[in-house]
Amino acid sequence: MIRTLLVSAALSLGAVGTTFAAEPIVGNWKTASGATAEIAPCGGAFCVTLKTGKHAGKRIGNLAGTDGSYSGDITDPENDKTYSGSGSVDGNSLKMKGCVLKVLCKSQTWTRL
Repeated sequence: MIRTLLVSAALSLGAVGTTFAAEPIVGNWKTASGATAEIAPCGGAFCVTLKTGKHAGKRIGNLAGTDGSYSGDITDPENDKTYSGSGSVDGNSLKMKGCVLKVLCKSQTWTRL
């Protein structure tokens, strides 16, 4: 019985350790428009999918990177145009930036939920 409890406790601690090792970008974020976007691992990158709002269920991005700095493609769900994008995490803030030809850029800050 005690051995079973110790094994269960060790497995639980292992799961908690994995949570702390997750990339800072993973989670739910409130976008500038007020919708909730989920950023989750998919393949070797991170997929950005809207969970709430007018475009709920739409995948709007694919970012790769590590340690708080990411780059990839971001789609504006309002006009369905895709831009070269980047994201950087600082605590509970995610600064998203999308650019056309690396010259015309728009930025917005998302907040972790």
